[in-house]
Amino acid sequence: MILKRKMKKLIFLPILFLFVTAGFVYSQTTSAKKNLPVVSPLSDKPKEPGLLEKYAFENLQKRLFIGSQIEIGRVLEKKEKYTSYVFFYQSDGKKISGQLNLPKGEGKFPVVLMLRGYVDDKIYTTGMGTKKPAAFFAENGFITLAPDFLGFGYSDTTYPDILEDRFYRPVAVLDLFASVKTLNQAKADKIFLWGHSNGGQIAISVLEISQKMIPTVLWAPVTKGFPESVTTYMDQLDDLGLKVKQRLDFFVKDYNPQKFSTTTYLADIKAPIQVHQGTGDEYIEVGWTEDFVQRLKNLGKPVTYFTYQGDNHNLSINWDQVTARDLEFFKKNLKE
Repeated sequence: MILKRKMKKLIFLPILFLFVTAGFVYSQTTSAKKNLPVVSPLSDKPKEPGLLEKYAFENLQKRLFIGSQIEIGRVLEKKEKYTSYVFFYQSDGKKISGQLNLPKGEGKFPVVLMLRGYVDDKIYTTGMGTKKPAAFFAENGFITLAPDFLGFGYSDTTYPDILEDRFYRPVAVLDLFASVKTLNQAKADKIFLWGHSNGGQIAISVLEISQKMIPTVLWAPVTKGFPESVTTYMDQLDDLGLKVKQRLDFFVKDYNPQKFSTTTYLADIKAPIQVHQGTGDEYIEVGWTEDFVQRLKNLGKPVTYFTYQGDNHNLSINWDQVTARDLEFFKKNLKE
């Protein structure tokens, strides 16, 4: 669970446009830093003009994601109803690791891609940030795949540029989505998304880029656009966000930030979405989530919204009810 305490540094990532990775770690660590949506490894050397244009949403929408063979590695844990493994796949020639939960039994199983929030890389282990909900879904007959992302777990190193590091996250997820077909136990036409905090923003980006019918659950998602999703948290960094500000200043000289922002492409979402938000969330303002939901409704998008009075960023008070609603949502969309 996320414990309240002073945050020292935030590295805002999966907001990739989403990319910040806020923490969703159920009693897996006592570090409060992992709960925050913030930015990832910083670089004083900005990329040259034009090199990031390939990550603009309109360009990613034209990209073909072929995927790679998913390789199952060593066993992490054996449970009565499922077994956990390390898995690997390739994305843009880079190796990415993650945790695979494989239900026991015959036949093929639907799949949930689990996108975590922020976890400090100093304490991170494979699957951290998704283990508890992933276990619940696996116990109920769903394969879960939780990518570690570059620079975490057993993955290759990430990009030195903070912005490319952020912008790449949805690419990694879309390559994983395309790779599911190589898992013999998976129903490749029955794939769902689950995202928490900054992982929620990655999920939103994936929906906008792919424009696919991928039923999605969001827990306390980061829904601010880019670069607001970064600048909102800059004053919590050790240097008060000076390096981040300098990088963004270079970026806006060469690029239109709206082309990299989830708020620009909400109309491209085709999938049903279920959103959960605690009113006592320490890191995500309820108003941000309500605005996101209302914008989807105004666009005629299928969205269901639940609030939980006084609950925190991890929805720990109402965890059983939240996960039960998610399971019902997934099963309903399995039939449809």
